[in-house]
Amino acid sequence: MALASVESTSLRDLPPVTAWLSDMDGVLVKENRALPGAQQFLDALRRKGYPFLVLTNNSVFTNRDLSARLANSGLDVPEDRIWTSANATAAFLSQQSPNSTAYVIGEAGLTTAMHAAGYIMTDQDPEYVVLGEVRSYDFNALTRAVRLIEAGAKFIATNPDVSGPSDEGTLPATGSIAAMITAATGKQPYFIGKPNPVMIRAGLNKIGVHSEDAAMVGDRMDTDVQAGVEAGLRTHLVLSGSTSLEQIEQYPFRPFGIHEGIGELIELVDAVAG
Repeated sequence: MALASVESTSLRDLPPVTAWLSDMDGVLVKENRALPGAQQFLDALRRKGYPFLVLTNNSVFTNRDLSARLANSGLDVPEDRIWTSANATAAFLSQQSPNSTAYVIGEAGLTTAMHAAGYIMTDQDPEYVVLGEVRSYDFNALTRAVRLIEAGAKFIATNPDVSGPSDEGTLPATGSIAAMITAATGKQPYFIGKPNPVMIRAGLNKIGVHSEDAAMVGDRMDTDVQAGVEAGLRTHLVLSGSTSLEQIEQYPFRPFGIHEGIGELIELVDAVAG
């Protein structure tokens, strides 16, 4: 049973939810293990024929990599059902300036998405400098990014996360490196990933659904829930990740529903006729 449900009149009057977006870490998996009810939730979506996406701000891995990692955790998520900040960044840029040029600092997840969007990656007068998460930082590459931005390239970053987890402890993430480039250039990047609702709306476009028909499941108020609220989705917070019940009161916005874990949402999926 859900711990709480917070509804506004406008949300209550929306059509039944027939499409779902779900964060990955803290919702479906934790420490490379599937969380209770995760596969059953995915099975329920397939049984009902509902479109869905699994979202992550991680831009390091390709969709194929993430699908394989989820499979190793015991979850069956095809690569076309995964939506990363790298995918969202490539989709955004292909809309803003199709088939243009970018100087890209990032791993395979970002470079693969940029290539698929028709972008040419170059360090010679690119329209954009695009920063994603990397596992080793190249001083020369960062220096080149600074100078290109100073020369007029537009600064884009996949997500604002300043740190991320690893088996050994905290890692600096995209937001930390973006802050360094900002300090050197005075230019702030435009962040695409959560909490920017651009990532959510681009994901909805990918699966062909409207925000009023969709829900977002996440474990963080400051990224998942905020992005869902700003995109006009019904948001469900699960307490299986990084947010406690007491922390919710710190935010000026509220999730539509609060649950112990993803398994509690199976009943909501099955309750809708279809």
